[in-house]
Amino acid sequence: MSEVADFKIVRNSLLGSELTEEEARQLTGRMSVQHFQADEFLVKEGDIYRSLFLLAEGQLTVTSLNMQGEEKRVYTMKVGECAGTRAFVKNTPRRATLRAVGATTVYTLTPKDLEKLLDEHPRVAFKVMCALFRITHANLARMSQESEHLTNYITKMGGRY
Repeated sequence: MSEVADFKIVRNSLLGSELTEEEARQLTGRMSVQHFQADEFLVKEGDIYRSLFLLAEGQLTVTSLNMQGEEKRVYTMKVGECAGTRAFVKNTPRRATLRAVGATTVYTLTPKDLEKLLDEHPRVAFKVMCALFRITHANLARMSQESEHLTNYITKMGGRY
């Protein structure tokens, strides 16, 4: 029998913050559990892989290639955070690489599993979709703030950076 995701971890995550205990159990019943060792890749930038990732244990480093083709760290994910919302919703190639930092456990959800949840538990699916919107919005707000800080830094330095 395959391992089952822990509903408590899902409920305490960004994805499940508005779910009741029963709703979290319904969602985790659709999720898969994956384990990764240090420096193991979940996905690489450019991969076409639609699963949504929920970090259940450990840390994930998010990296992206810069203009020179060098890999640069963008972010380090913490337990309860999600990755892959854009690829999950839009079916587009991954825009970043995810790599485990030490022993890491990730819960995954595929679009097909969300569709099944929509058929069986539409209210849970609705709450998950709302959470995906909130997560995406928060990521965009963080990126906008970082961009503003960088612009302020460059402007105040007179273009010397």
